[in-house]
Amino acid sequence: MNIPNDLLYTNDHEWAKFDGDVVTVGITDFAQSELGDIIFIELPEANANVENEEAFGTIEAVKTVTDLLSPVKGTVVEINSDLEDAPESVNEDCYGRGWFVKIKVDDADDKSGLLTAEEYKSLIE
Repeated sequence: MNIPNDLLYTNDHEWAKFDGDVVTVGITDFAQSELGDIIFIELPEANANVENEEAFGTIEAVKTVTDLLSPVKGTVVEINSDLEDAPESVNEDCYGRGWFVKIKVDDADDKSGLLTAEEYKSLIE
């Protein structure tokens, strides 16, 4: 299971990569493998406000549909529009081409509730 050390994680299997006050968000390798083949992803519009631990979109796999939960509070500044035509990118490269949104956070220092790679690894084992 791939769990990069430079990311933070949620209990709901999203990852967050902080770059100043912008956070890139996706789902973990564990999550995509549990979901199976991803066939559709619904993402918010740019400039949408998102709340920490609240749904910002959905992901549909052959087995199920589940909410995507934001790891931070802020404003969506970019969405990965490539996923519209290639949702399977999440299965193929969840930490690279398979990212979902970039969020400008309200407070870049507020990382409460996020897990380190080691803490996340303990969660899924």
